[in-house]
Amino acid sequence: MRFRQVHLDFHTSEAVPEIGRDFDTEDFQQKLKLGRVDSITVFSKCHHGWAYHPSDANEIHPQLDFDLLGAQIDAAHAIGVKTPVYLSAGLDEKLARRHPEWLIRDREERTNWSAHFMQPGYHQFCMNTPYLDMLAAQVREVVERYDADGIFLDIVGVRECYCQFCVAEIRRRGSDPRQTDDMRKLWEETYQKYGTAMDQAVHALKPGLPLFHNNGHIERGRRDLAALNTHLELESLPTGGWGYDHFPLSVRYAQGLGLDVLGMTGKFHHSWGEFGGFKHPNALRYEAALSLANGAGCSIGDQLHPLGRMDEATYALIGAAYTEVEAKEEWCRDVSPVADIALLSAEAAGSDFGACAADLISGTSVTDGSGGNDTVAADTGAVRLLLEGHYLFDVIDTHSHLDGYKVLVLPDCIAITPELQERLKAFTAAGGKILATGRSGLTPDGQSFALELGAQWQGASPFNPTYACPAFELPSLRPASFVVYANSYEIGLAAGGTSLGSRQNPYFNRDLFTFTSHQHAPSRLIDAGPGFTSGADGLYAAWNLFADYARHGSLPVKQMLLHLLDTLLESAAGGRTLSVNLPAQGIVTLQEQPDANRRMLHLLYAPPVRRGQNTEVIEDLPTVASTDVTLAEPRPVKRLYLAPQRTPLGFTQENGKIACTVPAWSCHQMVVAEF
Repeated sequence: MRFRQVHLDFHTSEAVPEIGRDFDTEDFQQKLKLGRVDSITVFSKCHHGWAYHPSDANEIHPQLDFDLLGAQIDAAHAIGVKTPVYLSAGLDEKLARRHPEWLIRDREERTNWSAHFMQPGYHQFCMNTPYLDMLAAQVREVVERYDADGIFLDIVGVRECYCQFCVAEIRRRGSDPRQTDDMRKLWEETYQKYGTAMDQAVHALKPGLPLFHNNGHIERGRRDLAALNTHLELESLPTGGWGYDHFPLSVRYAQGLGLDVLGMTGKFHHSWGEFGGFKHPNALRYEAALSLANGAGCSIGDQLHPLGRMDEATYALIGAAYTEVEAKEEWCRDVSPVADIALLSAEAAGSDFGACAADLISGTSVTDGSGGNDTVAADTGAVRLLLEGHYLFDVIDTHSHLDGYKVLVLPDCIAITPELQERLKAFTAAGGKILATGRSGLTPDGQSFALELGAQWQGASPFNPTYACPAFELPSLRPASFVVYANSYEIGLAAGGTSLGSRQNPYFNRDLFTFTSHQHAPSRLIDAGPGFTSGADGLYAAWNLFADYARHGSLPVKQMLLHLLDTLLESAAGGRTLSVNLPAQGIVTLQEQPDANRRMLHLLYAPPVRRGQNTEVIEDLPTVASTDVTLAEPRPVKRLYLAPQRTPLGFTQENGKIACTVPAWSCHQMVVAEF
């Protein structure tokens, strides 16, 4: 897999004249060299539906008079740059206006993305219509006629649809479109049918050709969907709506699936389709380094001007990041992560006591009263906490192996099915410990604990917010009643359990006749039962603390969770693998190259700031004066050095631990230990 890729968007209306007029082979090549690009995804078909080459399966763009796709492929290949080819699969606006009956419809017959045809925008196709055969023919044509280095298909996934083709099919099966479970089965089958058709269109002609289906998100827990791809491209533009929390969560899961992974960001200030928008070169340097630190290659999104000339400022910007990537690649290929902690993703577990994985098709989930999707908030808050605590962790699903992990985190809303319970029993019997919060740890009926966490279930608290009073001290605060806004739960102390702190209730909930002050009532300062417990299997906290941290970023909540995790790691065999003194927004990962007999510690630091209304940007890369590192490692170290500088680094190794100080660095520094 190439590590320095560009995704060259080219969604171009028929209303734009002189398409590709200024394309020039030498200029195209010069820009790729300026950007240090080794792979560029070029367009066969865009969202508007037009082909950028002569076509029998489609129609060439009416304002294009030559084979632009072929010219781009030939120019790139002449300088050793690969060319995967893009086709818009889910959108084809040209065809949408000719065959609106093939579009996805909701229960009220509305289309999506755009709700109707009286506003600018695209409309998404249902793959349970004749459109699928047309798309397959378009893909086959590209594979047959062009030396493509892969196929990228966009805007696809399991989709909720009530078009008349889906309604007729479900009735033919003897069911009713009002039977949601039967409709869900159809939607799943429709996507599998699409995946099979695309696989045949590509691999019947060129076995092994890279093929990726983009849905903008790799759904955790859906290994069957991931398996339709030969590799994964994690679309995650921080300024385009994904934010800086999304990529770490996505990539820490994807790296464990056994597929090559690319991290896809963009050069834009905002998102796709922004002409003339640029982010700071330091942002791309950091985002590319973040991909490398997580075992992924890099892809940067750009959009070609309709006239076909590449933008010099863009490729100078990309080159600033890719020059560094090129220097680091040898330490970033064929790596596997080293982790102490496994975070079982709430999305992947797919059981929120009634909400199941299928509910996520339509984006529904139980909420805790503070707004938003609890499943997403649990995962987001957990990853943010683990990053800020500088822990080594993986994000896993219910099929992942638990061997080698010291602690398993169950965030907020994970029911313990009989199958999962057996796996967790084996994990704890081998010495592993569990941290569960909220309703995690309960049986699927939500009535009792399936794990020995020192707690006895009583039910949901009628109060919100409530107060936590830990029996342990927090590093930054004296003992107090700390407000928690997320849902809380009433528990008793189970036989053999130990209380690590209590809950307190407010005087009353804020209501018409019972409110005080500006927000919520204070604590009654009366013990309302245990809030934190310890049992044979691990620790439990009686609040949805991870969702709370995602939504509110509370310092007490953060430090309570860090204390619980540190307690579990300190009790584990070998303790914590890595300790560093980084700022809170610093990130650490540890990757291993078994064939080279070495490990790479990645240190990253780039604090985002908010610009405009809701845009997080990275501009400044403060220098980290020095970083003290302690790494558990029983193997004798032959050599410790900084990469890519190859500067030897002094260290001591005793009692199974390496200690060193990394001198001043900025953005990204690798420390390599060779054995």
